[in-house]
Amino acid sequence: MSSSRGSDQSQPLRRITRTQTAGNLGETAFDSEVVPSSLSEIAPILRVANEVESSNPRVAYLCRFYAFEKAHRLDPTSSGRGVRQFKTALLQRLERENDPTLQGRVKKSDAREMQSFYQHYYKKYIQALTNAADKADRAQLTKAYQTANVLFEVLKAVNLTQSIEVDREILEAQDKVAEQTQILVPYNILPLDPESANQAIMQYPEIQAAVYALRNTRGLPWPKDHKRKKDEDILDWLQEMFGFQKDNVANQREHLILLLANVHIRQFPKPDQQPKLDDHALTEVMKKLFKNYKKWCKYLDRKSSLWLPTIQQEVQQRKLLYMGLYLLIWGEAANLRFMPECLCYIYHHMAFELYGMLAGNVSPMTGENVKPAYGGEEEAFLKKVVTPIYDVIRREAEISKRGKSKHSQWRNYDDLNEYFWSVDCFRLGWPMRADADFFSRPIDQLREKNGDNKPSTNDRWMGKVNFVEIRSFWHVFRSFDRMWSFFILSLQSLVLVRP
Repeated sequence: MSSSRGSDQSQPLRRITRTQTAGNLGETAFDSEVVPSSLSEIAPILRVANEVESSNPRVAYLCRFYAFEKAHRLDPTSSGRGVRQFKTALLQRLERENDPTLQGRVKKSDAREMQSFYQHYYKKYIQALTNAADKADRAQLTKAYQTANVLFEVLKAVNLTQSIEVDREILEAQDKVAEQTQILVPYNILPLDPESANQAIMQYPEIQAAVYALRNTRGLPWPKDHKRKKDEDILDWLQEMFGFQKDNVANQREHLILLLANVHIRQFPKPDQQPKLDDHALTEVMKKLFKNYKKWCKYLDRKSSLWLPTIQQEVQQRKLLYMGLYLLIWGEAANLRFMPECLCYIYHHMAFELYGMLAGNVSPMTGENVKPAYGGEEEAFLKKVVTPIYDVIRREAEISKRGKSKHSQWRNYDDLNEYFWSVDCFRLGWPMRADADFFSRPIDQLREKNGDNKPSTNDRWMGKVNFVEIRSFWHVFRSFDRMWSFFILSLQSLVLVRP
């Protein structure tokens, strides 16, 4: 809130002044649907203002006032698209609502009004939903926590403006809200937090079996500085070791659980209805996921990196680790998904590193246990594996000039993916060498050697790996050869049958 406040707590917030604007933008419902994209952070605040307006208009006004000041901090010059119009309309509404809401205020100051309303909201909604016997409406509880977080943010800003400390009771209540907010994480289909164990979808034995199997982290070598969390699973371990994104891990966790549960539930005869993952279901899903990878290994005459332990109790965990690693790579690969053999190459090396860590192998160079080449940092896989390969794709797209350049002068996804069809791709190494042929076009290397940046007729195909399609006016006849053959045969038939 504004810092230019007097010491009198009974005074309302300072009146906002603005320059004269042409026209009136009229009434606008300030919610997440009309907020400019550059001001998306204030959308939850305006949503809460609309939500509480019927019960306390003054609190709604304070929320909108705080949203306006936050919008001004986000874009002081109103340079974003639609920001100036949005801020002008919001300012007009604040000017109209200041005096009416101030007259309807119950407490002596805005700070006391916000604290009173927060306590009322916490007791009426948060405690009532938390103490409910079934806790069935998870969405309603999550929304209540989000609203409480916004109200507390506005409350702190108002109290800071009027130099009033937040009551200890409110601070303790907000600590509980913040803790529960971290537990009730967003989800797509499966609510996997402990508070949602009684949800209908989580009662299926197949879902429970997959969840319990993933949470078997026994024997995994966690980093020394790792802070254990409740209900950790093998995907959390893969994230910690290989540096995958947090949201990618959450998405692929649901993906893998649903894949296993869908196959498990179709098993015939039905397995025991105990929360135990069926080995046949696990094997079937694994077979489908690694079908292309095994074909790639066979084509290049390389042994697969899917090595299973001899101890039967560890086989299921190892299979889930291999499957989870593949899905995490696929989920974060972006445009690399158009290059399936490239993904096979990446997975081949990362699965080999996974096996080395689980087997306790020691690096001959450092004398320490084997670690991933690109792990140990947040978002390491995206930055160090996906981004360099994506940059190659981006450069080729720029050379293509949106498809206007000749097909023989730039490489598309098939040309780049063809690099991984041969055993020569292993020259790329792991970690990948920055000076490898894949990352620098042969045509560019030749130009640097000759000291000439101009293209020539002799080097126009050097960016290609194998097949080069050359198009000329004869391509019309090649493309329509079947049609021409049909016309010629039809003419011949007509000539023969003519009386």
